[in-house]
Amino acid sequence: MRDILQGVLVIELGTMVTAPLASMMLSDMGARVIKVELPESGDPFRGHGGGKYSPPFVAYNRGKESIQLDLRSEAGLGNLAQLLARADVVIENFRPGAMERMGFDNARLRALNPRLIRVSITGFGADGPYKDRPAYDSVPLALSGLSSLLLDPADPRMAGPTIADNITGMYAVQGVLGALLRRSAGGSGGHVEVNMLEAAISFMPDAFAQFTRAGIVSSPATRVRISQAYTFADADGRLISVHMSSVKKFWEGLVKAIDRADLAEDERFATPIARTRNYDELRAILAAVFAKRGRDDWMRALSAEEVPAAPVYAVDEVQADPHVAHMQTFVRTAHPSMGDIVDIKSPITLDGERRDAFAPPPELNEHAAAIAAEFGLKG
Repeated sequence: MRDILQGVLVIELGTMVTAPLASMMLSDMGARVIKVELPESGDPFRGHGGGKYSPPFVAYNRGKESIQLDLRSEAGLGNLAQLLARADVVIENFRPGAMERMGFDNARLRALNPRLIRVSITGFGADGPYKDRPAYDSVPLALSGLSSLLLDPADPRMAGPTIADNITGMYAVQGVLGALLRRSAGGSGGHVEVNMLEAAISFMPDAFAQFTRAGIVSSPATRVRISQAYTFADADGRLISVHMSSVKKFWEGLVKAIDRADLAEDERFATPIARTRNYDELRAILAAVFAKRGRDDWMRALSAEEVPAAPVYAVDEVQADPHVAHMQTFVRTAHPSMGDIVDIKSPITLDGERRDAFAPPPELNEHAAAIAAEFGLKG
């Protein structure tokens, strides 16, 4: 995958997560990405935690070049036009109408560069009653129904990583690849549009199928009941997750691993449907069992019976796992002034290959002089 997009030039007009993630994924596949940043502070993510090279910025911006352009000025807009005239893709996550107000509507872009693929990432799409609303991750999560599957109604509080942001960036990449494929078959550029609300809805088709086909309104427990997924604390309070699904051998293996043959004879748990219906009762029984021994002991017993299970790691434990280490998922990149950066490789391989070295995220305006000279930009 590392060079599949070699020769593709991407101009990123993005901040925060959605557009930066999309362009970073394209960079991982070999595209050249020029990140156009605000004149004062650059991407606002740079300053999260102080400075101009924050962990959130580092997470979504490796492998790019940086140039600051003032898109409120005629000179800045002229320089952007110079870049777009030679680009293959432009990715923006402005609110609807922003590109048009800058003078870059689709007609202008086609005249400037018929092969250009424009990617617009918005919160709610280009029209409709919510089109002008601001959107950050938790807003489309709430509107899509996805939050209802994550929150405890008795103690509703947000937790965990960004979801809608990341999903939307990934869907944008899918759109870019489709547009590039169409263009390579003799087509022109085009306009890819992705919005966070629909991306979040699309991420959980099973919940909507449960409702439209069976009238079931999913809750946080619906999917885990059906999947027979559990998390238990061991004797030391460390967590372990078990996922049996409806496969008979996994249930039989669990019963054997925990030495509770009586559960196999219990009518409440005799079938997948029965175990789904009596999930809470089974969970309470199993929780009491798992609390008697340590996690490593349980993992050996469950692995011996081929029961799908894993320790619940904290973030600082993941890299030390022997299988993660074997896959070489993490790679260290040296930055001349910002220190070492630990990158996460793309999980996609092609013919057994993937990118194993990355250019570090750029410092603000780091490549301005070189880009200006190459593209003939005005000062």
